[in-house]
Amino acid sequence: MSEQQEPAQPRDPMRSFRGVMAGSLVIEAIVVGLALPVVGTLGDGIASGQAWTVGAIAVALILCCGFLRRPWVSWAVLALQVALIGFVVWLPAVAVIGVLFLAIWLWLFWLRRDVARRKAEGRLPSQQQG
Repeated sequence: MSEQQEPAQPRDPMRSFRGVMAGSLVIEAIVVGLALPVVGTLGDGIASGQAWTVGAIAVALILCCGFLRRPWVSWAVLALQVALIGFVVWLPAVAVIGVLFLAIWLWLFWLRRDVARRKAEGRLPSQQQG
């Protein structure tokens, strides 16, 4: 008896893209965590409000990895970038990290929008018959 094989479900490109976003969040959290010695040396010290704020942002970036399926997480990530850029008043070295990763996140959001548009139009390679 021959069994009929069900057609394979096409891969969800957004699932893969969430992996890219999670990786970016982890890398950013590591970079922000590595800014703590900079805060200790150039800022008010490792036990200051600056250091606690930088540490809290690093933890929040890691926590965002678990919520990437939620629609509001994009705004949370952007808010964390703005918080890092806000350090320009306290410690410009940390604000540079925020500017750099803001550019990266804006590019990632543009890519996500482009993939969603191409998916809706049926132009993704995984949607092609052949």
